[in-house]
Amino acid sequence: MVEKSAGQQDADNRDAGARDAGARDEAGAPGEADAFGEADASGTADVPGEAGSRDEAGSRDEAAVAKYVESLGLTLNNMGLPRMPARVFAALTTADSGEMTAAEVAEALSVSPAAVSGAVKYLEQTGLIAKERAPGARRDHYRVFDDFWFASMLKRERMLEMWRDATLEGVQAVGPDTPAGARLTRMADFLDYLVAELPKLFARWESMNADR
Repeated sequence: MVEKSAGQQDADNRDAGARDAGARDEAGAPGEADAFGEADASGTADVPGEAGSRDEAGSRDEAAVAKYVESLGLTLNNMGLPRMPARVFAALTTADSGEMTAAEVAEALSVSPAAVSGAVKYLEQTGLIAKERAPGARRDHYRVFDDFWFASMLKRERMLEMWRDATLEGVQAVGPDTPAGARLTRMADFLDYLVAELPKLFARWESMNADR
């Protein structure tokens, strides 16, 4: 066996070290890709959550939506709807799905679950929203329907009929020839006009929607 000189031994050691370094470069540093997500075949690592946020947001400007929710809630409040139910209704109206859980509403409005609980109960009792639960689901969903305003006005038609009939009873009670009787008669005439015209208005609306 021929002994290598000291110079030859040093050269061999340098070659072996270079080969080891090259192998480590190809494999990559242990744990480096895991810190930022799993690298794909091109060597690009995915940032956790970044793509998901874009997909969920879509083309919506969430800051503008949140501002509009507060604006719509204030408008509904000025129209007579209590403040928190108005905000909850606005949030549901601007949801693409038209439905949210109480927890999702609370997060969207930055309020307590207790505040949302009272608001959805009020909205449900007044017929403004519906509570649903899918088979096997553990949470209720609160929904506002696309044709809510049309359905709501249909209910108002029946209420107008009841109001008209009650007003006519009042005319008989106070006497048609009295000032109060005259006032109630004008009220009954107007309510009767609305009862007669609303079905025609609804029919025109349905016809317009059928052509769209």
